[in-house]
Amino acid sequence: MSESIFVDKTATLDEQYILLVKQIKNLLVKEDNLITNLSNFTAALKQTFNKISWVGFYLYDGTKLYLGPFQGKVACTQIKIGSGVCGTAAQKLETIIVPDVDKFPGHIACDVESRSEIVVPIIKQDKLFGVLDLDSTEYNSFNETDKKYLEELVDYLSKEII
Repeated sequence: MSESIFVDKTATLDEQYILLVKQIKNLLVKEDNLITNLSNFTAALKQTFNKISWVGFYLYDGTKLYLGPFQGKVACTQIKIGSGVCGTAAQKLETIIVPDVDKFPGHIACDVESRSEIVVPIIKQDKLFGVLDLDSTEYNSFNETDKKYLEELVDYLSKEII
C-alpha cells in the first residue's frame, strides 16, 4: 500500500486521471476501515486537481444524504433526496455536471464561492450508497472527461472497497 500519490500538474486531464486511477487502486485497501478509504480517496482527488475547492461524500441512510468524509470548507450536513445537485443525482441515479451552479434550479449553496459542480452517484448492489460531490470556485470546471474517470473511480469503490 502506498500512502502518498504522485501528481503531474503538467499532464493532460486524461493523463492525470489515468495516473490517479492507478494510484487510488494501490492506496485503498478493502481491509481498511471504510471511513479511512473514503477519506484518502477525497484527499487524493483534492491533491491532484487544483480546480477542486471541495470534494466529499454524502452517504445515504435510507431517507436522506448525510455528510461523509470530505476535503474543503465546512459543509451542509444533510441533503434531502431530490434537493440540490447531490439530491437530484441521488434521485436520478445519474451523474450531473453543473457548469454554473446559480443556473441549477434548487441549488443548495453550502459554499457561496462554489461556481460549478459535478456529482456522481454511488450504487452498491443496485441500491444507492451515496454520492461523490466535487465543487469548484471557477465556472465550467468539470466536463465529460471528469465524468468518465470519476464514474470509473466510483465504480471501483462500489465493487472493490465498499
